[in-house]
Amino acid sequence: METTIRPISPLRQRMIEDMRMRKLGDRTQEGYVRAVRDFAKYLGRSPDTATVEDLRNYQLYLVDHGTSPTSLNAAICGLKFFFTVTLDRPELMAKMQPVHLPRKLPVILSPDEVKRLIAAAGNLKHQTALALAYATGLRISEVVSLKVPDIDSQRMTLRVEQGKGQKDRYAMLSPLLLERLRVWWRVARAQGKMLDGGWLFPGQDPVRHLSARQLDRAIHAAADEAGIEKRVSMHSLRHAFATHLLEQKVDIRQIQVLLGHKKLETTALYAQVATDILREVVSPLEKLNSP
Repeated sequence: METTIRPISPLRQRMIEDMRMRKLGDRTQEGYVRAVRDFAKYLGRSPDTATVEDLRNYQLYLVDHGTSPTSLNAAICGLKFFFTVTLDRPELMAKMQPVHLPRKLPVILSPDEVKRLIAAAGNLKHQTALALAYATGLRISEVVSLKVPDIDSQRMTLRVEQGKGQKDRYAMLSPLLLERLRVWWRVARAQGKMLDGGWLFPGQDPVRHLSARQLDRAIHAAADEAGIEKRVSMHSLRHAFATHLLEQKVDIRQIQVLLGHKKLETTALYAQVATDILREVVSPLEKLNSP
């Protein structure tokens, strides 16, 4: 049985070229193409024939079908690129408006819960990856993309190449984390799982790195094993890293740099979940009863 490969339409090809010209990330490109494809399916004809009312009605359709604010805004971003850049018809987006995203505070793991979580990981590779995520505050995509040469034991730093926003930066490397990484390196090399200058956390095929999906599955399994009932993901370790540093009185601007945040307001969110800081504040009610 032969599989028929559908050719890419000239319109989609032009959009892909427009995104490549602007060096948009692979995931962004996939999301934008998906947004236009879904809209075309709803419309029942080529998306370049859409009107302002078609786009307005499509947003109503998404809202009525329970699309989350995040997914809705992602769809609008993809369509905005298509109509503004590829078609050069920005006026068609006049009635499509992004929606406000509710600001939710992250669930924070306690230091004891982090310790139990790391210990409960299924193997040394996953334990080391989780420990690194907590010790550095790196995102999951940054953790799995690290290579052995990125470890600089002389300067005690980790080089993060092309992190979020396609930016290079350095992360902190603590002595305890360095020792953990050395143990993992020795074991992985002895087992033939790590290539010279290769990925720090290789997949089953050492030529490829451990995927974000595999690591995400590993942390969920570890949370179940450790009996942690809080909602846990790899990003939980990044949240814990920032919050625990803030509770240790580390300056918030230093934490901003360590996290790679562009805006201080993003980092300031952790001041609302640093419970040790809250406990140190004396309520004005207490002052009423003081002599």
